[in-house]
Amino acid sequence: FDFFLEPEAETFPFTYAPSLKAELGPYLAKEPAGKELSAYMARIDRSPKPTNNFMVDLNQRLSRDIRYLIRMEPNVQSCEQTLTLGSGSCRDSAWLLVNILRHLGLAARFVSGYLIQLAQDVKSLDGPSGPEADFTDLHAWTEVYLPGAGWVGMDPTSGLFAGEGHIPLACSPQPQSAAPITGALEKCE
Repeated sequence: FDFFLEPEAETFPFTYAPSLKAELGPYLAKEPAGKELSAYMARIDRSPKPTNNFMVDLNQRLSRDIRYLIRMEPNVQSCEQTLTLGSGSCRDSAWLLVNILRHLGLAARFVSGYLIQLAQDVKSLDGPSGPEADFTDLHAWTEVYLPGAGWVGMDPTSGLFAGEGHIPLACSPQPQSAAPITGALEKCE
């Protein structure tokens, strides 16, 4: 997957221009890294390489390292919880990737929306055909800002870039700001 990047962003690591960095401030703010996140970050190869390759490798690595599960409890796990458990919901993996990217100096935001996967009309001859039936569900993923390409979606539950089936409803520096509803619920009469 290739993106058209500005020349200064074609190789990771790169730094944002000062004026762009100021605009991206909320998406660069990082929380202190705990023991587990620091250890995970220490294992990430930061030697210069094409930015596209770095993003693919990082996203796929997280997909392999964190087992996806459906978690009905509210809120997002901390990065430490997700790394310690080695599992989390889509929102937990998305928040972990946001934090990893920010600790690498990249602007990242949390995205909440829908994932729509449609069954193919014709079975694939040379690989998996995808879902047997149409599927729609709430989903969360990460977007990273790459100069020239803009905000690029990364889905750490699949290890793939966000595609046409990823329908964003809210993008925010913090997951709590992307919640669809807040407040209390009482028994209806």
